[in-house]
Amino acid sequence: MEYVYAALLLHSAGKKVSEEGITAVIKAAGVDVDAVRAKALVSALDGVNIEEAIAKAAFAAPAAAAPAAAAATASPAAAEAPKADEKSKEKAEESGMEGLGALFG
Repeated sequence: MEYVYAALLLHSAGKKVSEEGITAVIKAAGVDVDAVRAKALVSALDGVNIEEAIAKAAFAAPAAAAPAAAAATASPAAAEAPKADEKSKEKAEESGMEGLGALFG
């Protein structure tokens, strides 16, 4: 995540998002730099309009929150679920979190 933050910081400062820039920002934060990750991020951002991507992300977040808010205001009877469903949801969340943990080593 710090690599993305470094790229956003460089972009907001009006600097070119490059491997050297990302490496400098991350080193300045006191974090060991993985050159492969920095290079991969720069490659992934090649040809991407960062301003447009930020605008789309900012627009998509409130739109995604609207259905969740509507579901939260559903009738109280719908909110009551059997305990077996709650336990299965907890197990699904735990296994999902284990999968996310694998992404970050």
